[in-house]
Amino acid sequence: MAVRTAAFFHPAATAKVAELPEVAELTPAGRENLANLGIDEIRADDGLTAFDLAAEAGRRALAGAGLDAAELGALIVVEPRAPAALLASEATRLQAEFGAHRALTFSVGGLGCVSVTPALLAARGLLAADPELGEVLVVHGSKPATPARYRHPVTVNGDGGGAVVLARHGPVSVLDILQESNGRHWDLFRVDYRDRPVRDWREECRDLPDYSFGLAVETRNRLRELRRRLFDRNGLRPDEVACYLSHNLSAAAFRFAEEVLEAELSPVCREHLRTLGHLGANDVLLNLWAEIGRGGLGDGKYAVLLNASPAAAWSLVLLGTGAGDDLL
Repeated sequence: MAVRTAAFFHPAATAKVAELPEVAELTPAGRENLANLGIDEIRADDGLTAFDLAAEAGRRALAGAGLDAAELGALIVVEPRAPAALLASEATRLQAEFGAHRALTFSVGGLGCVSVTPALLAARGLLAADPELGEVLVVHGSKPATPARYRHPVTVNGDGGGAVVLARHGPVSVLDILQESNGRHWDLFRVDYRDRPVRDWREECRDLPDYSFGLAVETRNRLRELRRRLFDRNGLRPDEVACYLSHNLSAAAFRFAEEVLEAELSPVCREHLRTLGHLGANDVLLNLWAEIGRGGLGDGKYAVLLNASPAAAWSLVLLGTGAGDDLL
C-alpha cells in the first residue's frame, strides 16, 4: 500500500494559548504547565465542525490526486472525539458530501490520536483482499471534545482537517504497521456528558500520578519493544531510518519520544506543535507530508511514524519513499 497524496485544512482564525478563556481558572501550577507545553497558538474556529474540517481536507486530497469521488473504492472516516449527533452516521454523511456513492464506507476510532493507525490497517487489508478495489480515502476532522482547548496536563487542541489517498502505487510506500493497546487505561481520561449541558463538559483524568508515571513507564517499554520488532522483522538498522515523526502533544512528549527512539524527531514536529497545537489523529500524517514538502525525505529513504494515546494505545508505522512498488 502507498500514500498517493495527502491534504490538510486549518481555519484562518488563530488563538493565542496564553489568552484562552480557561487560563483564568488555572492554578499557578496549571499555568506553568501550560506555558511549558511548547504551544504558542492554535487554529480555532467555533463556527466549523469536525465534519466541515474533514470535508474540506477530503475535497483537497481528491483534487490533489486528480480523482473523482465516484472512483473511490473505499472511504474510511476516523471518527471525531465527540459526534455531532448520537445514532447518526458521520461516515455516510461524508460519503454523500463527497459523492462517493460506490465507496465502501465506515468509520474507525476509540484510540484517540492513534485511531489513524487502524484506518491504515483497514485500508491495507481492503486493498490486499480485493484486487478490483479503487483508491481509499481516509479523512478526519479534529476538534476538542469540550469547550476548553487546554487538556490538563497533556496538550492544547487546535482545529484541523486531514485526508490521505491510499492506493497500491504511490510515492510513499507503507511498509509495516505495528499497534498495541491496554484496556486497563480505557477511562484514564473521560468526559461525562449525559447529565449536563455542553458548556459544562469537562475532561477529567482519573489518576494523574498514573498518567504521569505509570502510563509513561509503560509507554516507554511498549514503544521500545515495538521499535525492536519493527526493525527486526524488516531487517533494518536504526541508522538506516532517515526521519522520525511523532504526534504533537508537548515539548516534554517530544523529548520523551526522542529518548525512546534514540533519535531526533524532525523539526516539523516542533514547528507544528508551536503553531497548531495538537490535531489528534491528523498529527503524524501532517508532519510526514510537511517533511516531504521540505525535501527531508528523498527517494529510497525510510521514515518511522510514532503515535501514542492515553487511551492507551501505541503504534509505529514504517514508510519508504520513492519505491512505487505494489507493497501490501
